[in-house]
Amino acid sequence: MHCTTFIFGVILFKVSCGIQHYTDQWAVHLTGGERAAKDLALRHGFAYVSEIMPDYYTFQHRKVAKRSVYSSSFYHKTLEQESNVHWLEQQVIKKRVKRDIYFPHNYEFNDPKWSRMWYLSRGGGLDMNVKSAWEQGLTGKGVIVTILDDGIEKDHPDLMKNYDSQASYDVNNHDPDPQPRYDYTNENRHGTRCAGEVAAQADNHMCSVGVAYNAKIGGVRMLDGDVTDSVEATSLSLNQQHIQIYSASWGPDDDGRTVDGPATLARKAFFDGITKGRGGLGSIYVWASGNGGRDGDSCNCDGYTNSIHTLSISSATEYGNIPWYSEACSSTLATTYSSGSGGEKQIVTTDLRKTCTETHTGTSASAPLAAGLVALALEANPGLTWRDMQHIVVHTAKKANLKADDWVVNGVNRSVSHSFGYGLMDAGAMVRLARNWTKVPPQHICEIRSRDV
Repeated sequence: MHCTTFIFGVILFKVSCGIQHYTDQWAVHLTGGERAAKDLALRHGFAYVSEIMPDYYTFQHRKVAKRSVYSSSFYHKTLEQESNVHWLEQQVIKKRVKRDIYFPHNYEFNDPKWSRMWYLSRGGGLDMNVKSAWEQGLTGKGVIVTILDDGIEKDHPDLMKNYDSQASYDVNNHDPDPQPRYDYTNENRHGTRCAGEVAAQADNHMCSVGVAYNAKIGGVRMLDGDVTDSVEATSLSLNQQHIQIYSASWGPDDDGRTVDGPATLARKAFFDGITKGRGGLGSIYVWASGNGGRDGDSCNCDGYTNSIHTLSISSATEYGNIPWYSEACSSTLATTYSSGSGGEKQIVTTDLRKTCTETHTGTSASAPLAAGLVALALEANPGLTWRDMQHIVVHTAKKANLKADDWVVNGVNRSVSHSFGYGLMDAGAMVRLARNWTKVPPQHICEIRSRDV
């Protein structure tokens, strides 16, 4: 039984006590490389599974139950005593939910759903000004985006031209193929939908148009199985010198009772990404802020969207309203359009089984749109750091038609809202600013440590 109390400001949150389910896998930090890891696993009766990140590996023991409420201290201690083992942890299953909502030149592209893509094409300051970026010659070319989700349909006719195998992996099955697992409910459609928003091919008489329709798109299949710290870390650290942008539309339960976030390995993966990714410029992590509005959830209690290392993105409806699922919090940086109430339109994108949909929803749809906009800015200036990109998003987001009662002008004279962050992302303004951007100084962290009590 595991209970944790968290303090945010003066508000005390207590996570409800839940039974942890331990797996038959361990994450092990050791020196000596892959050969040493395999030898160690063999000597102690473990099977070597895979590398999580450099010097971190996954081991599995066949004599341990795949799921148990009890940890296995015996096998843990035998590894712990080895001199080259610096840290290890038996992996526990983490609940992670996808953040969509399920309901019962003139740039007139020939893609049949283009006219339905209101959030890119309606003009009048009521879209995300993507046409302006396209008119400046920016379509995502040379930028690689990966969707961390339940896989992507790599042979979808609207994705296959832009599919990048080097930006893809199946963490659930430990193989290079991110193709989703098919079932009668199409449960694993989520990643394919997110991928189409970013990089669906334009002008090919198929489905829709991606925001960055010439970007390369990959997929990591990691949600179709038990999600552990090592699964998350492997996904977040995949090919960090090749992939530039990681888009994630999932997180802990949005039930208003859960305070959760990245554990030891995922935290390290984030830190390694922003310090070493893209040759030291830093990997860019785009995250959906969450869909727990109806249950009074706060994205401040989600350690992924609340992380300084992520771009936390919320949603606005077609008419500029706060969606019923929206979570209000201070960690939200900006907003893109998504679904709303019954009479408001939803998001058009690729769907499972080589089809198309007009019903993608929630902050799940907002984060990939933001990832596509970030790809346009990165094409305009590939030398941007991860912190530069956050500044550019904040400087260019606009209040637009977004309706909220809590808009205030902050200390640097910018409008900000807990529901919309700094406002609607603006592609044209982002790429113009990116082209002439002066890098921000190195990050400084000021820390006052309290006595241990």
